[in-house]
Amino acid sequence: MARIAVIGAGLGAMATAARLAVAGHRVTVYERGGTHGGAVGRFERDGFAFDTGPGLLHLPAVYRDLFVKTGRESLEDSVDLAPVDPAGRHLFADGTDVSLPNASRGAVAALGGALGADAGDRWDAFMSRAGAAWDRVRRPLLEEPLWPDWQVLGKDPYPSVATRRLLRERRAATLAEIGAWELRDPRLTALLESYALAFGLDPRRAPASAAVLPYMEQTFGTWYVRGGMRALADAVHARCLARRVEFVFGAEVVAVTVRDGRAAGVELADGTRTAADHVVAAVHPRTLDALVHGRPDGAREGHELYGEGDFQPGPEAAGAGRVTVCLALSGARDPRAAHRTVVHSADRAAELRTVFEGAGAPESPTVWVMRPDDPALRPDDAHETVVLTAAAPSLDRADWTRASAEAWADAMVAQASRAVTGLAGRVLWREVHTPRDIAARTGAPAGDLPAPALAGASGTHLVRSNSPRLPGLYAAGGWAHPGGGLAHAGMSGALVAGLIVEGDGFRGSQ
Repeated sequence: MARIAVIGAGLGAMATAARLAVAGHRVTVYERGGTHGGAVGRFERDGFAFDTGPGLLHLPAVYRDLFVKTGRESLEDSVDLAPVDPAGRHLFADGTDVSLPNASRGAVAALGGALGADAGDRWDAFMSRAGAAWDRVRRPLLEEPLWPDWQVLGKDPYPSVATRRLLRERRAATLAEIGAWELRDPRLTALLESYALAFGLDPRRAPASAAVLPYMEQTFGTWYVRGGMRALADAVHARCLARRVEFVFGAEVVAVTVRDGRAAGVELADGTRTAADHVVAAVHPRTLDALVHGRPDGAREGHELYGEGDFQPGPEAAGAGRVTVCLALSGARDPRAAHRTVVHSADRAAELRTVFEGAGAPESPTVWVMRPDDPALRPDDAHETVVLTAAAPSLDRADWTRASAEAWADAMVAQASRAVTGLAGRVLWREVHTPRDIAARTGAPAGDLPAPALAGASGTHLVRSNSPRLPGLYAAGGWAHPGGGLAHAGMSGALVAGLIVEGDGFRGSQ
């Protein structure tokens, strides 16, 4: 039985802890905050409750596998998991309104009916190509540790269509080029790019392989956990406790101790030192680097975590932050309302400059409007809980003052009014969370969002390996392979647990 110290109590960290505990190890989780869940946050006031992190779950099979492997109770025994249908309603700038069914190729018929048969056919052909890309990357990007010869993943698996551009043949290399050259409809392009924006990715730089993002959602479905997505974090935490994982909250780790060339434990802010045979860190790479090389304000020396030949993310992979606006509304929820509505920007080019270059104030952001029909989130049926989210500049690109936060909230409410009749007059109060709040809650220095690992673009959109060069140290969670998102964080837990239990020869689940 080995002693395992886990830094952080997000979903990826807890998924790792539960699997390791079942394997017979003694696991202690150290969390600087007062609760578990990491980015899966919750805000409550006056009987209203809001998800301040992810609002929906994709690829629920990841958590089904976690619960099967760590106990008798299934995921469905532990949470009330419900498919969301329609998966999403989309309001485009020209007024087009289309709802896409959940986990169904019926999306093609819906798009064809609203945008025209040619548009539906183009989306259908695109989804077939995206499926081919998924088949090629699913295992190396999601189910296996990052390959030592990661360079082979630098070739984009998306089978772009040859297009004549400027008197020569070109193939789409980015998501934006797929939209412009293959979809050839501003509404389809907006639909495609919204999947990138949801993960904080710039579609102008995201490789064509990001086509797998809409493919995964439209193929495997969109799910909601009744009581709010925080209930999923609570269920994973409960599973950890049932497997005798120990949690220490209010425990800030300031250093990973090293002895004889390997990770040997952790040091807390109060000076406490705890020995461990393995250390699992579910923190931002910059934070992890500081923990290994001494206190964040101390000397930077010692073992390099990643060296020559290891994957080094490119600056173009830097993601966006997110603004979340929690709205407490008077009046009952319209029973015909979609759970999720995406209100698309009237000026996509301007939005991308604002989000990824910090250029100007928001005028017409793409806004995700979440209206769950969930009595657990509202004081009574005479009120409604609504959450608005939008991609926004990280702290590296914008100074998030209170005034800028309110300006973003005003623009988002104006956009959301297209989806919620009489919205402005129903608002009792609102709570605004910005990248500054994300940084405070998760420890991400820039308050940005971890994106899922993507093949192509010479590997610049891959994510750090789960196995840094310091023996005994492992990286889990959204900032480690295979990247961000609830499903990907859960996958990182399976990979790290496999590496610890089976050793460096572990090659993923079969």
